[in-house]
Amino acid sequence: MSWRSLSQTDNTFQGFQEGFFNLQKRPIEIYVFVDPLCPECWSLEPFLKKLTLEYGRYFKIRPILSGSVANLQKNCPDKPEKLKKQWDHTTSLTGMCCDGDVWLENPVSSPLSTALAVKAAEFQGKKAGMRFLRKVQEYVFLEKRNVSQEEVLIECAEKSQIDVGEFKRDLHSETAKRALRGDMKLMQEMEVNETPTLVIFNESEEDAGLKITGLYDYHIYVKVLKDMLQQNPAPSLKPNVEEFMKQYRFVANKEIAVVYDWTEKEAKREMRKLVLKQKVREVPVKHGVFWEYV
Repeated sequence: MSWRSLSQTDNTFQGFQEGFFNLQKRPIEIYVFVDPLCPECWSLEPFLKKLTLEYGRYFKIRPILSGSVANLQKNCPDKPEKLKKQWDHTTSLTGMCCDGDVWLENPVSSPLSTALAVKAAEFQGKKAGMRFLRKVQEYVFLEKRNVSQEEVLIECAEKSQIDVGEFKRDLHSETAKRALRGDMKLMQEMEVNETPTLVIFNESEEDAGLKITGLYDYHIYVKVLKDMLQQNPAPSLKPNVEEFMKQYRFVANKEIAVVYDWTEKEAKREMRKLVLKQKVREVPVKHGVFWEYV
């Protein structure tokens, strides 16, 4: 398999969900390699949201799990302090809150259990798996919860509106372990060594793909997508911010700012209009603010 590669080791900038598009045939498939505990993957959320809203008619996303944070935990003797520092640094660069104190106060004891839970949720469909992954990220990055504990994972399943009974059955199943091994194998085959990494395929070009490693400005993802499409489509009209909130339910002020090309101050001003209309409520976090649709 041949690769063109776009790589960045100094992550200076910062989007995972199905959008409003449901076309039958999309020529592009994007493999998104993520670690549920990777702050850079969390910081990719605003860009994936915006890309989906503007160009989602051209692609489908396939999330793939990696184990980069699990390896870091295993290999670093000073892991809590190192992980806290990494998370806090990512927050300062990207504006997406990652409360690194979790590694000192309530560390994730088994990243493997977290990854298996995501695979178990995916058995209920890709959208269910993505909702569950998002909820796990919210719990660990914002609430400092140990998302390897079974009771916390079950709470995430309830909050992401998947079948909890089915989730419990799948959580410790051999099927979930096989699914995770499949992701690890795919990671090796595509020579992915860090997260986040996007591998983009155009179905009209056999055995060719483009790999993007690290975080980039939004316009880079658009340029790569257009290069893969070999055309220059205009972005779709985005929904108004109230419809956006109804779709995504709980989002960072940073995500709204990125999606609508606002400053964070402008985003906060627009969201407070919705607070007055009793459509959303403000949720302060350690670094910044989130908004919840009510």
